[in-house]
Amino acid sequence: MLAQPDLAPRDLARHDLVWLSPAGWEHAAALAHPGVRDAVLRWGQARWPAVATRISPALAPGPPVHLPLGLSLPPRARDGAKARIALVARAGDIARSRAPLPFAQAIGAVPDAWRLHSGMLLDDAGRAGLDLRVYGSVALQALTGQAYLTPASDIDLLLAPRSIGQYRCALALLARHARALPLDGEILFPGGQAVAWKELLRAPDAKARVLAKSMHVVSLVTVDSLLASLSTDTCTT
Repeated sequence: MLAQPDLAPRDLARHDLVWLSPAGWEHAAALAHPGVRDAVLRWGQARWPAVATRISPALAPGPPVHLPLGLSLPPRARDGAKARIALVARAGDIARSRAPLPFAQAIGAVPDAWRLHSGMLLDDAGRAGLDLRVYGSVALQALTGQAYLTPASDIDLLLAPRSIGQYRCALALLARHARALPLDGEILFPGGQAVAWKELLRAPDAKARVLAKSMHVVSLVTVDSLLASLSTDTCTT
């Protein structure tokens, strides 16, 4: 799942962090809505990453290959609204890319009220062999140093279990710690499909259909089709 530097769009996953070259930021700004071009250029000048988003069918394969990206500005002081900016970048303008930020590297950005329970969540995940990644407001605050978090913010986590045991352990861990933390986010399966963990937790059985998102498709799939991509190892806690 981890994206390596200078890969083509097909090798990226949703929520991956993407840094563009200076020329890439200029090109992306030129294609953006006129009202946000200055903001896009300032973002690039600060050397902050954009985020890989789902590839639209409108961006058909063929040279030059294009990649949809997004970035969110901090909430406005007057109303708390966040400007979300859609970008299109050329694959050749990608300077580097990487998987979403490890939650352990972002814990310093969370409010003091969340800090203790966030540490407990990380400890429990470590014992279960689960790698917690974070995206959304927590990640952006950690990456940019700007104020993104508000009292209404969530902690958007991404977990990629390797086995059915880890999957069950992940759901139990998230449900338990959600009693003390505003947790949200997705479970990522080996085929690249991601499903909101709360939706999986609510699924009545393995035949239930859930909304799965990948880089190219949003579709309804059964839980058992997702579990079929995992090994049968157990989870240790």
